[in-house]
Amino acid sequence: MTSVTAPSTSATVRVPAKVNLELLVGPVREDGYHALSTVYHAVSLFDEVTVSYADEWGLTVAGPRADGVPTDGSNLAARAAQELARAGGIDEPVHIRIRKDIPVSGGMAGGSADAAATLVACDHLWGLGLSREALEEIAADLGSDVPFLLAGGTAMGSGRGEVLAPVLARGTYHWVFALSDGGLSTPAVYAECDRLRSAFTVPEPKPSPEMMQALRSGNARLVAEALANDLQPAAISLMPELGDILDAGMEFGALGGIVSGSGPTVAFLVEGTEAALDLAVSLTASGTVRDVRRATGPAHGAHLVAGPRPD
Repeated sequence: MTSVTAPSTSATVRVPAKVNLELLVGPVREDGYHALSTVYHAVSLFDEVTVSYADEWGLTVAGPRADGVPTDGSNLAARAAQELARAGGIDEPVHIRIRKDIPVSGGMAGGSADAAATLVACDHLWGLGLSREALEEIAADLGSDVPFLLAGGTAMGSGRGEVLAPVLARGTYHWVFALSDGGLSTPAVYAECDRLRSAFTVPEPKPSPEMMQALRSGNARLVAEALANDLQPAAISLMPELGDILDAGMEFGALGGIVSGSGPTVAFLVEGTEAALDLAVSLTASGTVRDVRRATGPAHGAHLVAGPRPD
């Protein structure tokens, strides 16, 4: 007897957030972007994206972090679906449903994560079977962080962040993310970075030996000592309370702290699960932060799951 499997009418993909362990910002390129050297690290804060066949294109957002996420064509996930459809010659509309758990406008690439998840989900639903390289090419056109969220793990990024290279990294790392009120505009942070550095020549960025050695060792203390973000002074200049949060986290026992990307989320690296819980409790009690999240890394990139979680 032959079993017949009905064609799938939806696909669900889980995708992580990211933190930049190292973000070195070089001069402005001819295309208007800054030259970057970064070390991406995926962490276990996840969004889920479900795409389903529909009569017309659409997008909805639900979940604990849904507020403030656009649901029109400006959403990067909607753009990802349309770009993949064009590339694959597809004329089958889908509805995109995002369950949002990654902080919004927090420097953790939540929008890029949703775009990466949408590429994987639509590729599966439409049966395109594109290679990872083909998906990464489309991802790079959508945004600098999108290719990394396809892969996850820990990786170096160059160019404007979209050119990836593997990193020899060992160990599991424990993080506490402190979320503050308000947001920061990424272009505004880069502009402030340029203003603060206008008096001297900015060199071309390259990975630091200290971070590469720390990741090879798998030693959280060494990684904490090597954390670096050239955008951090600019983020603190625009939002001084970020400096207070960094000071509080270090006072409460973090191994190291850094503004995540362009901010305003602050990422603290700690020794282990118990230390993460202690720091989360202390930061919450201090009243210096709006919310605190714990996570581990590295995490897998965008990947298919059996079905969406309930709201």
